Amino acid sequence: MSRVESFPPIASQKSKALILGSMPGPESLRAEQYYANQQNAFWRIMGELFKAGPSLPYEERLARLLSVGVALWDSLQACVRPGGLDAAITDEVASDFAGFFKKHPNITHVFFNGKKAENAFRRHALPLLTEDRHIFQRLPSTSPANARMTLDAKVQAWRAVKNILKL
Repeated sequence: MSRVESFPPIASQKSKALILGSMPGPESLRAEQYYANQQNAFWRIMGELFKAGPSLPYEERLARLLSVGVALWDSLQACVRPGGLDAAITDEVASDFAGFFKKHPNITHVFFNGKKAENAFRRHALPLLTEDRHIFQRLPSTSPANARMTLDAKVQAWRAVKNILKL
């Protein structure tokens, strides 16, 4: 089994909300893009909320998220994961949140893209943070594995990100 590593964070000094996944899946790793799996609803949801939908080039989607104050990253910096399912993740190494939050002090809210992202953050990263000034909220996973929710229901839940940005 091979070890996989996440991407660098996508963030700016304007960022107020951080969206955390767990670890990019195989398609994302191959494409070197967050949420590259066409079946993942993430970019369709971002299109509904911030006009950063999948019809735009990837760099433009990222620029739109940054322009409204949204940052992207993953709870895990590295892990072992055969295949694309979060349930298969082992040997977890957390991303450096202490350094990240120090560099991005305007982030007040952290939104977890599903249960695994939240559990990994709370298990590995939260105990290392000396200052806990963030508001945390788990949102429904945008993964195709989360098929029990409709796209409309996911969009409604994900409006929480837009609401804190006061857009």
